[in-house]
Amino acid sequence: MIDRYTLPEMGHVWSDAHKYELWCEIETLVLTAHAKAGTVPEEVVAPVAAAPPPRPEAVAALEAVTGHDVIAFLSAWANNTSPRAAAAYVHYGMTSSDLLDTALAMQLAEATDLLTARCERLLTVLRDHALAHRTTLRAGRTHGIHAEPDVWGHRVADFAFALHRCRDRLLRVRQSIAVGKLSGPVGTYSNLDPAIEAEVLGQLGLRPADVATQVVMRDGIGAWVSVLALIATVCEAIALEVRHGQRTEVAELAEPFAAGQKGSSAMPHKRNPVRSERICGLARVVRAQVVPVLEGIPLWHERDISHSSTERIALPDAAIATDYVLEQTTGVMEELVVDAARMLANLESSHGLIYSSAVLLELVAAGMSREDAYTLVQAAAMDTRQSGLPFRETLRKHADSRSQPLDEARLDEVCTPERYVRRLGHVFERLERLA
Repeated sequence: MIDRYTLPEMGHVWSDAHKYELWCEIETLVLTAHAKAGTVPEEVVAPVAAAPPPRPEAVAALEAVTGHDVIAFLSAWANNTSPRAAAAYVHYGMTSSDLLDTALAMQLAEATDLLTARCERLLTVLRDHALAHRTTLRAGRTHGIHAEPDVWGHRVADFAFALHRCRDRLLRVRQSIAVGKLSGPVGTYSNLDPAIEAEVLGQLGLRPADVATQVVMRDGIGAWVSVLALIATVCEAIALEVRHGQRTEVAELAEPFAAGQKGSSAMPHKRNPVRSERICGLARVVRAQVVPVLEGIPLWHERDISHSSTERIALPDAAIATDYVLEQTTGVMEELVVDAARMLANLESSHGLIYSSAVLLELVAAGMSREDAYTLVQAAAMDTRQSGLPFRETLRKHADSRSQPLDEARLDEVCTPERYVRRLGHVFERLERLA
C-alpha cells in the first residue's frame, strides 16, 4: 500500500524490519527449545539471541544473489552473530514455511488487534451520534425517492449494529489466524519434536495447527480477509450516505471542512465529500483482495508458492486499507455536520405526499377496499406532483369526485411525521446497550 494511505502503527506491522524481528524471535525460541531438549549445544543460544536483526537492505542484497528470502535472512543474521559459528544451529529441523507462516500469524494477530480497536472507536462514535439524533426528523428514502418519515438516528443505528457485527466477526476470526506450525518439511515433524512446536507457539501467543502440510491451510486467512472486506464495505455504506446527503440539492449532511481546506482548483465555492469518496474507493481495494487470497487455499500437493506472491501484496494491502478506511470514517462521523432544519424542510418539500401510506391505511380502516383506496390516493398524489398543490387539497378533490367522505380530524392526526417514528424507542434502547 502506498504511504498516502498507510497509518504508522499498521505500517509498522507489515514492515520488513518488523518481519525480521519476528523471524529472529521465532528462530531464537526454537533454538532455545532445542538446547533445552539437548538437540543442539546450549552455548550457541546466547550469541544468537544477542545478534541484532539484520537490516532489510542487507537481506535484500543477499536475496538478489540467492533468490530465496529465508536463506538471505539467515545469512544476513549469521553475519550479525558473534561468533558466526553459533548460527549454524539456527533453523535446525525447520523449513521455510515454519518461519513464514508462524510470523505471518503473528502479523495477522497484531493487525487484527489494531483493527479491533479502530472498530470499537467507530462503533462508539456511531452509537453516540445515533442517540443524539433519535428525534431528528428526515425523509426516509427508498430507490433514492422520499418514502416515509424517519429519524436520522435510525439510519445511523443501522450502521452501528452492522459494525458491531463486524467487530464480533473480527474477534472470532482472530482465533482462526493466530495459528502457526513448526513441523518441518511436509509437516511430518521429521526433525522437530511436536513438544517444541507446542512450547514455542505457546510463548508466541499462537496455537499449533491441528494439522499442516508444509504450510498452514489458508481457509482461516481467507475468512480473515473476507471479514475485512465486510468492515470496509460497511464503512462504504456510511460514506455513501454522507455523499448523498451532501449533494447540493439535498444539503442535509456535510463532511467536516477544515480551515484552509480547498475543494477545487478551479471553483473556490466547492466543498466536496472527498473523505467519503476516498472511503468508497478504498473499500474496493479491500474487496479486491478476497478472491486472490481464497485462491491460495488450493495448492499442489503438500505445498507450492502460488499463494506466497499474492499474500505479500493482498494481506498488507487489505489490513492497511481497512485501517485507513476505519480511521477516515471515524473522523467523518465525529465531525459530521447535520442540518436538522434542512432535513425537515426536505421532508415537507413534497407538499405532504410523504404521508400517502398513512392516508391509504386510514381509508382502508374507514371501510374502502384497498384497491379503491390505493387508486384514490395515487390519483391525488399524481395531481400534487403535477400541480404543486398540497396533497391534502388534491386528496379532498379526488375524494369528493368519488363521493368518498374523508375524516379530516383523523387525517390531521395521521399526517404527522412523529406518527411514523413513535415505535422506534426499542431500537434506541438496544443501541444504548451496544458496547
